[in-house]
Amino acid sequence: MPLIVPRNDALSVNPPDATLHLSTNGSNWLWAVVAIYGFSICAWIGLAFISRKGLRVFHYLFLLAAFTGALAYFAMASGLGNTPVFTEMNRGGDSSQTRSMWYARYINWFICWPILTMSILLVSGVSWVTIIFSVAMSGFWVVAWISASLVTTVYRWGFFVFGVVAFFVLAYQIGFAGMKQARGFSTDRYYLPIAYGAIFIWLVYPVAWGLDEGGNKITVTSGLIFYSILDIIQIPVFGTFFIYYSRCWDLKALGLDYTQHGRVHGDRVNGGDHEKSAQASGAAEGTNNAGTA
Repeated sequence: MPLIVPRNDALSVNPPDATLHLSTNGSNWLWAVVAIYGFSICAWIGLAFISRKGLRVFHYLFLLAAFTGALAYFAMASGLGNTPVFTEMNRGGDSSQTRSMWYARYINWFICWPILTMSILLVSGVSWVTIIFSVAMSGFWVVAWISASLVTTVYRWGFFVFGVVAFFVLAYQIGFAGMKQARGFSTDRYYLPIAYGAIFIWLVYPVAWGLDEGGNKITVTSGLIFYSILDIIQIPVFGTFFIYYSRCWDLKALGLDYTQHGRVHGDRVNGGDHEKSAQASGAAEGTNNAGTA
């Protein structure tokens, strides 16, 4: 008898409670996705240790995204992080049919998409106002879609459209405003594949949503595999690109050099102490003058 017996009893321990649910083979694939995220985390931590302090901003951002993605896919591979929802478009006309709605997926997106948005726009050199607005739009997109996935009537498509509109606003900020600003920095030749690559991948998500929880045209397992491939490209693949090529970027020109010295620069601290000493000396001199008078 072999010492190690391959098995996956996640769905036996956590049995599905929806009519249309994840299969064991789908769970096996999701465990592989967890491994991909885990490998990325280990690799990026190692690279963070050997990189200079001033180049770690993207390590930190994508590590947060990778930890979030690993946790979300761990939950989904275990058969957790979902709730049954009645389907609007029923297969075979069965109105009692339910489908697993994976809220763990949306929690993952709510954290990872703003991180990816921020990382892309940091490379472009746009203002913080533009970055904050774009990050908020990516979060709004996710909120609109999780609302759509919970609605069981045709009104779900209204929430879906709100999310798509938010995507186009986000795409404009990244593809046009960001590209225009990036031309003034040394990162312009890197920004083009990053920005338009991310926009293209994001553009596939509405198709996946319409086929999966929106239109109920593909199985739950097929939908999870579809989404997971897109998520792998967005975080492990793009994250590796960012971390590797950030060595070539002038973070000082991008206004990110503060990460090299910490939140407060040593010169500013010393300057502050000098200023306090000068103020104290001035106050003491004023007191002595007053006493002499």
